[in-house]
Amino acid sequence: MQLTLVVPELIWPEPEDRETLANLACPALETLLTRNRQTSRPPQSLEATLADLFGHLEGAPYGAFRLLGETESPLEIEEKSWLVADPVHLRFHQERMILADGSSLSITTEEAQALADGLNEHFSDLGRFHVTATDRWYLHLAEDTPLNQYAAPPLSTVAGRSVEQLLPELLHERAMRTLMNEIQTVLHAHPVNRQREDDGRLPINSLWLWGSGKLPPRRETDFDGVWSTNTLARGLARAAGVRTHPVPDDAERFFDHAAPDTVQLIVLEDLTGPVQFENGEAYRTAIESLDLTIPAGSFFA
Repeated sequence: MQLTLVVPELIWPEPEDRETLANLACPALETLLTRNRQTSRPPQSLEATLADLFGHLEGAPYGAFRLLGETESPLEIEEKSWLVADPVHLRFHQERMILADGSSLSITTEEAQALADGLNEHFSDLGRFHVTATDRWYLHLAEDTPLNQYAAPPLSTVAGRSVEQLLPELLHERAMRTLMNEIQTVLHAHPVNRQREDDGRLPINSLWLWGSGKLPPRRETDFDGVWSTNTLARGLARAAGVRTHPVPDDAERFFDHAAPDTVQLIVLEDLTGPVQFENGEAYRTAIESLDLTIPAGSFFA
């Protein structure tokens, strides 16, 4: 069997952080790393890595692919142009503008749908907003909107990070600055956000727009199975006609279900959140738990 294992944010970004890294033992991961050939390549987002694995260039229509990976999505996806419109919170902290993604905002289903309805009421000329999960929203783009050409990095590359230098580059065109200001004004005035602020919760005060485009023609891939909860990975697999599976609980269970003469992909995202938000304690817990699910002997028997 040929196995590709994708573990984004595996390396803690602060090598001198003794509090996080001290006495951190990961024997299974160490065995995997030492018994594989190592190569270096320029850093890229998880989204670009996944697209590359399926033969798509960086900047692929991530929105359409990710929507295809939504298990409960009833929407017609093909031959339509989609844009990811994820809910976020922007705030100033120590003279920096920090972005918090929807997964950290505890958005309810009712709040998400009410906000999307408000956006649809005010921006019908852009297309139509859809909610598939509380923190994953999409915009079915109208044909003549300038958002068809809007290009921003994936949310995973900016969540928990400073964006005050990036935003001017993305919004250099006056029309885009005006549109984003209008979106933020509508969100700010919405009763949902007023209630959230009254409750002491962070408001959903902006959207992160990225990944526009239509599904491309089907491309063949060597993968026979994809094991992941990541909606983009699942969508890329489905677009290629590859069967998807939940992440296995441990290596033994994976090998019980995957045939020996196949090519498989596993995507494990346990470390993404802790690294994005610089939570050393959560990182230690996640990587130790991850190490327990990967008995090294199972891979190298």
